[in-house]
Amino acid sequence: MNTQELKGNWEEQKGKLKQKFAALTDNDLLFVEGKKDEMMGKLQIKLGKSKEELLKIIEKL
Repeated sequence: MNTQELKGNWEEQKGKLKQKFAALTDNDLLFVEGKKDEMMGKLQIKLGKSKEELLKIIEKL
């Protein structure tokens, strides 16, 4: 999933991620252009998932 795909439907995916992982906050899921890697790193730490696992979860939403 590239940045454009992620950005395009991020609001919908963000809601689904918050439903699936109650520990996530809006700040955890703040998508800022050029900071995708930083956001993914924070999610990896908070959820204990690898980058690949997170991308698979997001793609399945």
